[in-house]
Amino acid sequence: MTVPVIDAHCDSLHYPLDGKGSLVEGVERAQVDLPKLQEGGVHAQVFACWVPVPYQRTGAAAYALRLVETFYKEVERSQGRLFPVRSRSDLEMLGEEGRVGGILSLEGAEALEGFPETLGAFFRLGVRWLGLTWNHRNAAADGVAVSRSRGGLTPFGEEVVRTCETLGIVVDVSHLAPAGVEDVLTVARGPVVASHSNARALCDHRRNLTDEQIRGIAATGGVVGVTFVPEFLTADPQGPTLEHVLDHIEYIAGLVGVEHVGIGSDFDGLGGTPPKGLEDARRYGAIREGLARRGFSPDQIAAIMGGNWLRVLRRVLPE
Repeated sequence: MTVPVIDAHCDSLHYPLDGKGSLVEGVERAQVDLPKLQEGGVHAQVFACWVPVPYQRTGAAAYALRLVETFYKEVERSQGRLFPVRSRSDLEMLGEEGRVGGILSLEGAEALEGFPETLGAFFRLGVRWLGLTWNHRNAAADGVAVSRSRGGLTPFGEEVVRTCETLGIVVDVSHLAPAGVEDVLTVARGPVVASHSNARALCDHRRNLTDEQIRGIAATGGVVGVTFVPEFLTADPQGPTLEHVLDHIEYIAGLVGVEHVGIGSDFDGLGGTPPKGLEDARRYGAIREGLARRGFSPDQIAAIMGGNWLRVLRRVLPE
C-alpha cells in the first residue's frame, strides 16, 4: 500500500446536515468535499462531529447522532467512493483509486452526557476518534477557554481516556486546557494526539501547544496535526500563507522528529480566510512541494502527509 495522505480534522459535515448540499456531489463553498479530496490526493479524512454551543448543555448526544447519520448517508450516496474507516483492515483500502476513507470523530465529550456507556454506543456506530473538550468545560475536563480554573481531567474524564484505549479510539487533546493535557499524558498508555494545534513558540495563542506539551505527545508515540486556522498560524496582519504552515511543521519536526507531525487542517471550521496557497482540499500538493523546497526527503514528506497518522491508527484501531 502506498503511504496515504491523511487530514486529521475538518468540520464539513454541517453542510449536508444543514441541507446546504452533499459532500459527495460537491459543495462549492465547502473547503472539503469528496471531489476536492479526490483532486487533492487525500486518502483519508477525519470528519469532526462538533456540537454547537447551544446544544452542548442539552441535546448534545442527539446532535452528534444527527452528524453520525449524516456521514453514513453521504457514504451511501457515494456508492463506495467514500467509505468508513473503523478497523485496521479498513486502513488497507486507503489509496485505492478514487476512494476516500472517512473517520468519525467526536469533537468534545459533551455528546457522552456523562455516561461511559454512551462512548461504547458511539464506538458501535463507528466513532474512532475523541477530542475530550471543545473550548469549554464538560463532564470530562476543562477546555482552553476556562484554563484559569487550572482544571484537568475529572474522574469521568480519566475513565473516558481508559475506555477509548480499551475500545480502540484515538485520544485527542486539541482544545484541552493545559492541566488536562498534562493529565491525559499521565493517564494514557498509548499514543496521544493533538489533531489540530500548532506550536506556541511560533504563535502565542492559547490553542497552540508549548514545547513541553509537544514533547509529551511525542513521548507517547503520538502526532501533532498542524492546522490552517489563521490565528493559530501567525499574528502577521498580512494574513497566513502556506509558508506559515510549513514553518510550524518544520518547527515541530525539529523539536521532536518528523515522525510526530502531521496535518489537521480544520477546513470548514477555520473561522477566517484560509492560508494563501491552501484555499481548500485540492491544494495539499502545495504542502508536499513546499516541504521538498525546504529540504525534506520523500520519505519524510510521506510521513508528514499521512504516514504518521497511519502509524497511530494502526496502533489504536481495533482488529
